Amino acid sequence: MTKRVLFILKRRHDYNAVLHSNIGLSTGLYNSAKFMNDMLVNSGIESKMVVVTDNNDIDREVRGYNPTHVIIEALWVVPEKFNILSKLHPNVEWIIRLHSELPFLAGEGIAIDWIGSYSLHKNIKIGVNAPRMMNEVIEYLKTKGTYNNNAIYLPNYYPQEYKTNQYQDKEYLDIGCFGAVRLLKNHMVQALAAIKAANKLGKKLRFHVNIGRIEMNGGPVMHNLLALFENIENSGHQLINHKWAPREQFLELCAKMDVGMQCNFSETFNIVGADLVSQGVPLVGSKEIPWLPKFLCADPTDSNKITDKIIVAIRFNYILTKISQFKLKFYTNKSKKIWLKYFKD
Repeated sequence: MTKRVLFILKRRHDYNAVLHSNIGLSTGLYNSAKFMNDMLVNSGIESKMVVVTDNNDIDREVRGYNPTHVIIEALWVVPEKFNILSKLHPNVEWIIRLHSELPFLAGEGIAIDWIGSYSLHKNIKIGVNAPRMMNEVIEYLKTKGTYNNNAIYLPNYYPQEYKTNQYQDKEYLDIGCFGAVRLLKNHMVQALAAIKAANKLGKKLRFHVNIGRIEMNGGPVMHNLLALFENIENSGHQLINHKWAPREQFLELCAKMDVGMQCNFSETFNIVGADLVSQGVPLVGSKEIPWLPKFLCADPTDSNKITDKIIVAIRFNYILTKISQFKLKFYTNKSKKIWLKYFKD
């Protein structure tokens, strides 16, 4: 039977047609789904991606496309909705795809309850994009008594487009620490590490972050970041705030960085880091990023060690970026094989 895949995402609640494109904000979740949808299409599998307003739009999209598999990206469909959808579309396999490890998921109050409820449906599978989280979901469902091989591993895919970008010595050190402002993203420690690196190198720092998405108690983090740079303004170091932009514009911004930083406490893949590396920029991160070379990973609680990694990344930027690109390509090629095995076999 020919398989037809339908990715369904929920439009952001703060969508504004004046400010945002017709797909909502260009988020990591949207980009992740688009990368996988495009990969399936390019591999000869019928696949489509849609963005809907809420639960009530799902039936219409499924009727219009007639898929064999529907992938719901992230937790937003109330479990009770599947009592109706399963009857309307009995031949569809539904996949609820998780994008977070437990430390992050713990911040979503409905997460564990909903995953447990999904597991009661025979035609729903829990898709997980990280091996560690996969094991934890299986253990939870086995203990609950509802595990029936309904957890599947579907890791992130990333397009194979890489550039070369040589470090240019200049007055300012541009460091990009992009992404939504959240506690687990660890902006404050990374900002202090970047300041130390700039001081050691005799540079003025421009620490680049995103504004517009303050999530999961990230408000105090942003206030402290602003206070930090306001209190050291005489040093010449600056906090540069960037609004969220379409992917093409964001990649152009990434290419202007000297170093990227993603020393986060919890990750499953880290698309922002992949974007920086794809543009030829060395990335300093944490061991939570599965494809990042270990010698570019630092303890996210130790600003001195992060500072050391920043300096190493600058001094050996070309070779370290090439190694990171190789590791990212190796990881994402494995991801492609896993997806194709599931949807072609």
